[in-house]
Amino acid sequence: MRLPLRLPVPLLLLVAAAVLPIPAPSLRVVDNLVKVALVVILFNGGMGIGRRRLRDAWWGVLSLGLVGTIGTVAGAALVVHVVTGVSWYLSLLLATAVAPTDPAVVFSVLGGEDLGGPSGTVLEGESGANDPVGIAMLAALLAGGSLTGGALADAAGSMSLQLLVGLLVGVAGGWLLARPSEVREGWYAVAALLAAGALFEVADLAHGSGFLAVFVAGIVLGDEHHQANPLRRVHARLGAAGEVVAFALLGLTIDVGTLGRSDVWLPGLGIAVLLAAVVRPVVGLPLLLPARLTRAERGFVLFAGLKGAVPLLLGTALLPLADGERLYGMVVVVVLVSVAVQGSLVPAVTRRLGLSG
Repeated sequence: MRLPLRLPVPLLLLVAAAVLPIPAPSLRVVDNLVKVALVVILFNGGMGIGRRRLRDAWWGVLSLGLVGTIGTVAGAALVVHVVTGVSWYLSLLLATAVAPTDPAVVFSVLGGEDLGGPSGTVLEGESGANDPVGIAMLAALLAGGSLTGGALADAAGSMSLQLLVGLLVGVAGGWLLARPSEVREGWYAVAALLAAGALFEVADLAHGSGFLAVFVAGIVLGDEHHQANPLRRVHARLGAAGEVVAFALLGLTIDVGTLGRSDVWLPGLGIAVLLAAVVRPVVGLPLLLPARLTRAERGFVLFAGLKGAVPLLLGTALLPLADGERLYGMVVVVVLVSVAVQGSLVPAVTRRLGLSG
């Protein structure tokens, strides 16, 4: 979903909501509504990938989505600490917020590109897989409240439990949804989406990652007979609507005045550049070497690690902290630079690398 100017629509939505004089709802309302939108986006994205596409790109998806996210957090924490001078704990929290790539932006930007090979699947799968990792990691770090050995061990255990439970709930839920049904296609689209919301709640109640459960269920369901073209179009429209809701609401949380401070935009710009040009290639390239990708495909995957709604959602969790407005402002700058520069250049890069179909 893009305009002819090649500016990604999520960027336009975010900026418009930030600058227009629209009353902002409470952070709790924004948080809950954006989570609903992400459930829709992740479920639709998982169905778009399906098991067949995942089979050809599973190594890249898993390595970047899990190991790559943890490595990116570590590298980004070092960058944040050096650039901003904040404590290691706050550096790790900020790094965790900006580490995940974003499914809404990735699905939106790649939606108009006819990519040959598995590079698009790797990017889409990574964006769906690393969001639950980042969300679980930030929640565990905030609950721990420090960087002591005990707190980090508790955080690692909590994150592992969330991911395991989310995976199991997603596989079981997707298998149940894939059973033969006599429901008409239009109604099945609605029923499947409601079921995805129920899976999110089940996983959450079981102390698991609801986002991972929804994404995995979508992948399991993606290749079944229910996913005929008319049904795919229904879910694609719902995913586009979720994208609009997520970025419009998150734009209302942005304080333009804070972004104008030199201690916000300048370090934010430095983090964005180093994250894209240094941290992602250093962390991601070794992980992608065993994958069935050409050199051009690896380069594209490393370039197109786009940030968006999930980093912003995670960034809002930093607002109650000391100096939280400054920290969130830097997250916003990282996202704006990523979407505006990398997102706008994706079509040109795909042509340059010879990946356009």
